[in-house]
Amino acid sequence: MSEEQITPNNGSYSADSIQVLEGLEAVRKRPAMYIGDISVKGLHHLVYEIVDNSIDEALAGYCTHIEVTINEDNSVTVQDNGRGIPVDMHHKEKKSALEVAMTILHAGGKFNKGSYKVSGGLHGVGMSCVNALSTHMLTQVFRNGKIYQQEYEIGKPLYPVKEVGTCDITGTRQQFWPDGSIFTETVYKYEILAERMRELAYLNAGLKITLTDRRAQKDDGSFKSEVFYSEEGLREFVRHIDNAREHLINDVIYINTEKQGIPIEAAIMYNTSYTENLHSYVNNINTIEGGTHLAGFRAALTRTLKKYAEDSKALEKAKVEISPEDFREGLTAVISVKVAEPQFEGQTKTKLGNSEVSGAVQQAIGEALVYYLEEHPKEAKMIIDKVVLAATARVAARKARESVQRKSPMSGGGLPGKLADCSSKNPDECELFLVEGDSAGGSAKQGRSRLFQAILPLRGKILNVEKSMWHKAFESDEVNNIIQALGIRFGMDEENSKAANIDKLRYGKIIIMTDADVDGSHIDTLIMTLFFRYMPEVIREGHLYIANPPLYLCTKGKVKQYCYSDKEREEFIKTYGEGQENSVHTQRYKGLGEMNPEQLWSTTMDPETRRLKQVHIDNAAEADYIFSMLMGEDVGPRREFIEENATYANIDA
Repeated sequence: MSEEQITPNNGSYSADSIQVLEGLEAVRKRPAMYIGDISVKGLHHLVYEIVDNSIDEALAGYCTHIEVTINEDNSVTVQDNGRGIPVDMHHKEKKSALEVAMTILHAGGKFNKGSYKVSGGLHGVGMSCVNALSTHMLTQVFRNGKIYQQEYEIGKPLYPVKEVGTCDITGTRQQFWPDGSIFTETVYKYEILAERMRELAYLNAGLKITLTDRRAQKDDGSFKSEVFYSEEGLREFVRHIDNAREHLINDVIYINTEKQGIPIEAAIMYNTSYTENLHSYVNNINTIEGGTHLAGFRAALTRTLKKYAEDSKALEKAKVEISPEDFREGLTAVISVKVAEPQFEGQTKTKLGNSEVSGAVQQAIGEALVYYLEEHPKEAKMIIDKVVLAATARVAARKARESVQRKSPMSGGGLPGKLADCSSKNPDECELFLVEGDSAGGSAKQGRSRLFQAILPLRGKILNVEKSMWHKAFESDEVNNIIQALGIRFGMDEENSKAANIDKLRYGKIIIMTDADVDGSHIDTLIMTLFFRYMPEVIREGHLYIANPPLYLCTKGKVKQYCYSDKEREEFIKTYGEGQENSVHTQRYKGLGEMNPEQLWSTTMDPETRRLKQVHIDNAAEADYIFSMLMGEDVGPRREFIEENATYANIDA
């Protein structure tokens, strides 16, 4: 169906604001094309799409409160106090504008500039996509003092839009039941939704978002619920991300302006760490791969700080060559821009391509930084001193890295001596197991498939890169062994930032295999921190996994079963021991070394039977905060997090 052209009607939001682009047929056939995937990520994306519509109403100035509820039956309800979707007759489609928006792909107010100046979501496919991928959906619109309603099954309306009552509020209420025949996972996780709602509250100062889980009732009869609200927006956001780090300066450098018709907001802090933590958003979408807005930010930061340092003669005394990335070491920043017609590279909307945004951001950030540095000479000196320290460390890092790469497999040298490599040279089928300890490493080498599985034993806990300078990682034997085995090279990306080139990655799967205890979990986190800080591309492209060895071997007569959790063990006792724990023999595996090679293969390494957990970065800002909190210096937040999320609290009691 061709695009229908409708003249904007002076910003009013009526049936004529809804424009039709094409039909709905392909969504159920290729759901991943529209929502990313059909597992946990795609399932939660359904909620985000409905919430995005409410956020668009907030951006337009009509919505102040969004309520998200996970219901007892695992359906989700999203209600806002916006204007309500138009329900009057759509002239071309000869049906209610609500039905058009809910049942036809690319139908929505986002295509009419008179309705929304900016919007997030999936190019106007949000509501209809969610509808198509739900077994049932109920829409209620509160508008003109009346309640309008329509229900759908698999995207098809059960009856025309009808009035079902009167009201004194405005807004839209959407409830949907995800289709279990489409999604491999249909149970919503409160924590995943909470992370996104918290992020949206920070990005939209003054907007209240309530999240309630009616599946989790407390003793007093109330339900698990949180209210996300931020008065200061990005200023609070950057403080939250940087909470677990030691601040270099206590100020938040805050910018909120508009350049070339583009609203630009940014919050900047400096800390004493050695990593750069930049988080960028376009119309509330997390652009994890950056883009023109991030390039403009980095260019402005480098140019402004370098000019200030040169004018103050600070670099002459340092006698070290300053590189652009030195200005960003210890930097934590959030930048959010609103673009009327964003152009994203790739279907996943993770990189902004609008060239005009770069210049606008450069101008905005440059002006704000010049003003701050002139008004705060003491803080400016501390930042420049930090830059000089970073440059000195970078030179040392280069020398250490060159020493490593002289021995690297890509330079004709050998692989790490402890690596038991596989015979296949096809990275797509090869797997590297990073194994805790020589004992478990020995069992893994004997039990593996030599064709496609390589084993690298790690001695003890690797370096905590969260608390170490960049070059220290390359002086660590265990870190070096991992980097050499992977075949990865380090350099600068197109935006002049530290980056790992994973084109030469030798293994399609990198699997962390440690004991199922506190020390094993610590080693997992140390290795994940190494990848997150130095090689995030490995995680982003889906190469990093965590093995899940069994906790128990339960036996009753001739029946034997490996149990990977306490819940599975309880189920075994209930099924085969009639609920009597003493009637079942339980062997507790305290370490991988307690299993013989055959057991380790069948439970943890065999692709047919093993259970792997893939490591994702769904929310880079929250991951940034969690890694810095878990692996940083501040004990308080870490203790609080562990108490709330303790899985192994009594494991060795």
